[in-house]
Amino acid sequence: MGRSIQNNATSDRVIPLSPGLPAVPERLLLAHARGEVLFIAGAGISQPAGLPDFRGLVLRVYSQLDAAVYNVISQVPPEAGPHGLNNQQAAEVQRFLKADYDVVLGMLERRMDEESHGQSRVRLAVANVLRAPVTPAPIHRALIRLADRGPAVTIVTTNFDLLLQDAAKSSRSTVQIYTLGGIPRPGRRDDFTGVLHIHGTLGRNPAKTSDLILTDQDFGEFYLRRRIVPDFIYDAARLFNFVLVGYSANDPPMRYLLHAIAADVKRFPDLKERFIFVGSDGTPDPVSLEDWRGRGLTPIPYDTANNHTALLQTLERWAALSAINGSRRSIDAEIKRLARQRRGDATDAERDLFDHFLRRSDSHERVRISALISKKKADLSWLDAISAIINEKDRERA
Repeated sequence: MGRSIQNNATSDRVIPLSPGLPAVPERLLLAHARGEVLFIAGAGISQPAGLPDFRGLVLRVYSQLDAAVYNVISQVPPEAGPHGLNNQQAAEVQRFLKADYDVVLGMLERRMDEESHGQSRVRLAVANVLRAPVTPAPIHRALIRLADRGPAVTIVTTNFDLLLQDAAKSSRSTVQIYTLGGIPRPGRRDDFTGVLHIHGTLGRNPAKTSDLILTDQDFGEFYLRRRIVPDFIYDAARLFNFVLVGYSANDPPMRYLLHAIAADVKRFPDLKERFIFVGSDGTPDPVSLEDWRGRGLTPIPYDTANNHTALLQTLERWAALSAINGSRRSIDAEIKRLARQRRGDATDAERDLFDHFLRRSDSHERVRISALISKKKADLSWLDAISAIINEKDRERA
């Protein structure tokens, strides 16, 4: 499909890709059409497959290793308080209630194993939870499609599971996985590819151990001492617009990623805009949205009703209409549907979506779209809109 080579889209337009779906900034859609978007996936995308988020992971680890603490933290807030626990256990409960889950696991590991190592009881318990027999959810498949930036399929994740790679296999797309220091250096070429596990990954062989960024000590090692993750984030943020999916405000990976990004934003103003899908129960809280903006991320709010259906439908619709590997049949059907009515009778969202198809396209694709709607005897107002967008492009190049 034709793609415009323009890079200076500065529109503040937001476009719902279907009625009832959250509105996505057009500047992000255009960046994706140019292959300049990098998705970063968190634990939330693997919950539909049956794996826990970070909080749930901590609960399951304690259920295996310390029933006394589990009986307290499984009730939030604890009904009985940390009575009957020793001081170390009580301190872990306090950290859990503050959502410092990386610190909690670090404290538990130091209490039970004294030091961190691949065969610690904490890491074996984590592996036991995350190696559960699960299959990719629809959101994994949608993200793999969206991760296709033209020359390569590239997606970043802080998850340890292999569900994104499995989703690629199920769609007959072969992708490699890379972890920590083995991750390729960010670039626009086709050698920057694969599922990039920046916090490590659990292989399928239970006898084999690998580094995981799991506890506060691990985050300090790989973010502060070795700087493997921050250096990667900095290099990638200069080349791609990040889109974060599957994170909540208190996720430890989110906190550390934001710290790495925020530090670089102050030093390097050429970093690209970063976006995050933010779920809310009904109407988005404007204070919460402003909090995300203050942390250097542009929020895309959506309703979490029906197990985050709106998020999944948005990603699936975006993938189907992608300028890179979307369904030509779906795109043409949408264009013809829009052009069956007079432009003046269409909603603002419908007009914006039609115009977006033109803005993201090169001259050959615009000619093809013009011929498509002319053949369907579309109202001349749609052809006038095409001419206006062509003139808009000419002014941008001037």
